[in-house]
Amino acid sequence: MGKTVSVGRALLSVFDKSGMADFASGLSEAGVELVSTGGTHRLISEAGLPVRDISDLTGFPEMMDGRVKTLHPKVHGGLLSVRDNPEHQAAMDAHEIGPIDLVAVNLYPFEKTVASGASYDEIIENIDIGGPAMVRSAAKNHAFVTVVVDPADYPVILEAIKSGGIPFALRQRLAAKAYARTAAYDSAISSWFAREIDFADVNYRSFAGTLSEVMRYGENPHQWAAFYKTGEERPGVATATQVQGKTLSYNNINDTDAAFELVSEFDPAETAAVAIIKHANPCGVAVADDLKSAYLKALRTDPVSAFGGIVATNREIDAETATEIVKVFTEVIVAPSASAEAQEIIAAKKNLRLLLTGGVADPKADGLTVKSVSGGLLVQGRDNRNVDDCELRVVTRRQPTEQELVDLKLAAKVAKHVKSNAIIYVKDGATAGIGAGQMSRVDSARVAHRKSIDAAEAAGIDGALTHGSVVASDAFFPFADGLEALVAAGATAVIQPGGSMRDEEVIAAADAAGIAMVMTGMRHFRH
Repeated sequence: MGKTVSVGRALLSVFDKSGMADFASGLSEAGVELVSTGGTHRLISEAGLPVRDISDLTGFPEMMDGRVKTLHPKVHGGLLSVRDNPEHQAAMDAHEIGPIDLVAVNLYPFEKTVASGASYDEIIENIDIGGPAMVRSAAKNHAFVTVVVDPADYPVILEAIKSGGIPFALRQRLAAKAYARTAAYDSAISSWFAREIDFADVNYRSFAGTLSEVMRYGENPHQWAAFYKTGEERPGVATATQVQGKTLSYNNINDTDAAFELVSEFDPAETAAVAIIKHANPCGVAVADDLKSAYLKALRTDPVSAFGGIVATNREIDAETATEIVKVFTEVIVAPSASAEAQEIIAAKKNLRLLLTGGVADPKADGLTVKSVSGGLLVQGRDNRNVDDCELRVVTRRQPTEQELVDLKLAAKVAKHVKSNAIIYVKDGATAGIGAGQMSRVDSARVAHRKSIDAAEAAGIDGALTHGSVVASDAFFPFADGLEALVAAGATAVIQPGGSMRDEEVIAAADAAGIAMVMTGMRHFRH
């Protein structure tokens, strides 16, 4: 089981032919007999190397448009036979099955075909059958057979062959990689099917990704962590190009994702938007005619928490905005793009990470979110709706003013991205106070007000930033005390989902205070 094994015959059948010519040449030089299929066979032949066609090995031609070529006992018998089992050896002798000691296979590009927007029939044709079957057979029999699914492993294998054979530990790792690949492949297929036929509650769910980076640690130094990418092409932290700065940490990626998802709620063609994030919660969000103004307005909300935070913009960063951002210690900047001058300014802070996404994310895109719990996974659809999708209903005697309504919608969009219980004060296109993650909605209201007093003092403003503001709540007010806390903080209008048994009591409190209240009918819990 744990021996080093030599390689006498290799079966090479790859869609991605990167490095294959050199790999085949190295195997041939080592005296390995090559067997191959289709385009891989042509590649090896054109390189001037001796290679048998798979049909020569099996005695059957490729048929049914290539669907049937390796699904044959002379292939799988050669892969699965236990070399030191006399019965297996007798069966091989009786049926003239030769051993296959190495298999190099990578699969039809199912994931890329789906991403390309191909038709249903074309996607089905890119479901590989023979490839995964060979990979699984070889991986199961890794006591004797080497399986390789990643071209990056070709040099390691050639070096091992030159050194006398492939050690068991290497075959184990390659088998583990092989099963991981086929699992991810099947996961992509099953997930596509579930989406395609609207079968959300399919009996078995699997999720897969490709390793992008192993990190120094996770949320805390004692936790292992890695970043796996799903292949989704929606702009964001996974698709962004890192222009400069240190490697992103686990917490950096989590916070950067939160920042960019929030700022993507705002159409760059309509307004410039900036979000400053700390620990996955916004500590300042603003919109304006230009990014610099939006950034300064967002920063004013909580300049203390902004230290060491993440800055996200929905437009190209210009030099003026970059100059302001680098005045404050910032971990990451993420934006669709940045001018050459802005990049030069940011480059002066060599540890500051700059990520460019090429565009904003579509906040209305379908998708799934996954959260692990003990013994299971919680899976739900992406929260891809916002206040723009709601039929707003004014429930108080006082109507909101035009400016209040604009600010209420901004507050509601921000509230969607704040940990519950969430209370967001907004005034003149900028957050004035953010209360996040409190166990009581009243506490969130009071925390945000208290912080707004500190922010006003830092800005040289008397009182609190919340004076004269509007407020969004991510969920309904179960009692009137939450609304009363907002009024005490200086709020003049409130937007909330409604739906409480005590809605009438809360509306009455709003009328008594002379403020406007708008109901959306849409809750945005974020846990």
